[in-house]
Amino acid sequence: MAALAVGAVLAVGPRTVANLLHTLGLADDPGFAAFHRILNRNRWSGLKLARTLLNALVSAFVPDGPIVIGVDHTLERRRGAHVRPASHCFDSVRSSTEQTVTSRGLRWMTAMLLVEVPFAGRIWGLPVLSALVPSRSWCDTQGRHYRPTTTWARAILLRLHPWLPDRLLVAVMDGEFAALTLLDAVSPHMVAITRLRLDARLFDPPPDPPLTLRQVMKGARQPSLRARLTDKATVWRRAVQPSRTRWRSGGWVDYASGTALWHHQGKPIVPILWVMVRYPDGRRDPEAFLCTDLSVPPRTVLEWFNRRWAMETTYEESRAHLGIETQRQWADPAVFRTAPLLFGLYSLITLYVHQNAGRLALSPRRAIWYPKPAPTFADALARLRQHLWFEQAAMSPEKGDMLRTPPPLLRRLVDVACYAP
Repeated sequence: MAALAVGAVLAVGPRTVANLLHTLGLADDPGFAAFHRILNRNRWSGLKLARTLLNALVSAFVPDGPIVIGVDHTLERRRGAHVRPASHCFDSVRSSTEQTVTSRGLRWMTAMLLVEVPFAGRIWGLPVLSALVPSRSWCDTQGRHYRPTTTWARAILLRLHPWLPDRLLVAVMDGEFAALTLLDAVSPHMVAITRLRLDARLFDPPPDPPLTLRQVMKGARQPSLRARLTDKATVWRRAVQPSRTRWRSGGWVDYASGTALWHHQGKPIVPILWVMVRYPDGRRDPEAFLCTDLSVPPRTVLEWFNRRWAMETTYEESRAHLGIETQRQWADPAVFRTAPLLFGLYSLITLYVHQNAGRLALSPRRAIWYPKPAPTFADALARLRQHLWFEQAAMSPEKGDMLRTPPPLLRRLVDVACYAP
């Protein structure tokens, strides 16, 4: 598996096993089938790999303090009837406010560690655990119970909690995961932060002692958050965050906060801290967020939630640089394994470059028209590729040592090869 990981780092183009073997110089190896069996037949535990990766990332990037975990799903577009777990899903990348697009593919639920990477100076999303959300037809064929995305998110979060029993976990999710059953299941083990509908049914705590049987669970209903937007009694506070790497749009925001019991008929009752945000310049519509820990400061809730946007960058860079959507496996075990390994490779590359930043001398790729301020994942991947290639090929035939200053043409060729998708 280590050889395939090196091949996936160095390969250009599709991340098929055949292409990885060509990149590694193993095209004439008669034992090539053993590499295919790693994905489609051999027995090994992806959960053990995920746990090892998570512990290594936490030790390197978050040795103390809260651990912020982002959970979201993305679509890996795949064609062909042989990819049986695939289904037609909403395609957020190709959709817009005017048009909704669906595509056939594999829907992956991913948990990412949202941390600041020192060599980049910004928040990155580092995948630690990925799970396939198979189609309903595949579940029926296999005799399995179909589980929606909220159920998969709950399973992933409850799997991560025992791996870090002594640390405070903060689960950050989009509004799709603002489900009372999900929040009720995970809130005893971690802090959960999601979006909140402006028309959510919010209630006061029950009076003590309760006057009626109904008031045993909840008190009087509070005004909706939409009504609070125009209520003159709402107390607004102003905050500014100039850095675009922290808050998505930067600039001034007004926020109000409070506590309530969120309840819907037939669902659990969850105590929440709600935070409502409005934008004085009108650049965005008002938004609301919830936190299951009532003691967290509202500014901290906003900061933790805005880390979630790093996940979109990770998904895009994984497609652009690590070959997500270029696999061609048909066997179900290989389909279930390949994308999680590539997502994990993203985190592994980041970890290696972080631990060897001084030796690798990482710097951003600049041009006269693009004064890039800090390295990105493309720079980290390219520098790691350069390190691996020069370690093997750029040797002086006279002395057998590393060439300190490669010729200009060789530098350009290596630069093109290392930055190729």
